[in-house]
Amino acid sequence: MTNHLLHENVALVIAKNWAAIGSPTYDGASVSAKPVELNYFRRGGEFLFPLYIYNKDICSPAESLSLAFRDFIDQHYQGHHYNAEQILGYIYAILHAPTYRRRYAEFLRIDFPRIPFAEKRGDFEILSRLGTELIEAHLLRGFPRRGLADYHGRGDNSVEKPRYVEAEERVFINDAQSFAPVPKAVWEFHIGGYQVLDKYLKSRKGRRLSLDEINHIAAVADTLAFTIEQMAQIDDAWAKAFPDRG
Repeated sequence: MTNHLLHENVALVIAKNWAAIGSPTYDGASVSAKPVELNYFRRGGEFLFPLYIYNKDICSPAESLSLAFRDFIDQHYQGHHYNAEQILGYIYAILHAPTYRRRYAEFLRIDFPRIPFAEKRGDFEILSRLGTELIEAHLLRGFPRRGLADYHGRGDNSVEKPRYVEAEERVFINDAQSFAPVPKAVWEFHIGGYQVLDKYLKSRKGRRLSLDEINHIAAVADTLAFTIEQMAQIDDAWAKAFPDRG
C-alpha cells in the first residue's frame, strides 16, 4: 500500500486495535501523504488505507472505495454522489469525535473502527467539512496560525533534556533556550501513542535543531491547538447527527 503514496495521494492511518499502541484513550487515527515508517504509531500498530490506487499500467488513479461501499453511500444519501475526499473527511471527523471515542472505547480497543453514517445529508456534510479541515491541518497544508511555540533564548540550539514548565507554558530544550507559549493541552496531546511534541524533541536529543525544525515545532503546536478546537466542534456535530449515541 505504501507504493500508492509515491504519487499524489493521501492515506488514512489507523490502528487496528488501540490497546496495541498503549494509549490511555483512543488516538489511533492519522493521515499521511507519504509512506510512513513501521513505528509511525507506538509499537508499530498502524495500517494504511490510501484514498487512491495507482495501477502501473494506468496513468490516472482509481479511488480505493469498493463498489459495494460506494453503492451504499450513494443510496444512503438518496443518490447524491459525494467524492472520495468528502467521504474521507467524514470518516476522519468521526474518528476524532471524543464522544465516539468514549462510547466505542471497548470495541476500538480490540478491532478496526466501524464508522456510523449520519441519516441526514446536512449532518454528513458538516462532519465532512470539519474532518477535511482537520486532514489539511494534519498534513500541514492549511491551519490557523496562533503564534504558539515561539523560540526564545541564545545558544547552540542543542536538545539536551526537553522539559515542560507548566507555570510558564514553556518547553525547554536546554537551560537557555525554549519554546513558548505552549499550553498544557497542546504539550500533552497524543497521537498514535506518542506525546507529539515530546516525542519530536526527544528523538532529536543530542542534536542541534535546524531552522526548519524550529519552525516545524511552532507549526505543529499551532496544528495541535487547532485540533483540540476542531475536535470540540466535531463532537457538537456528532451530538446533532447521533442524538441517541451520546
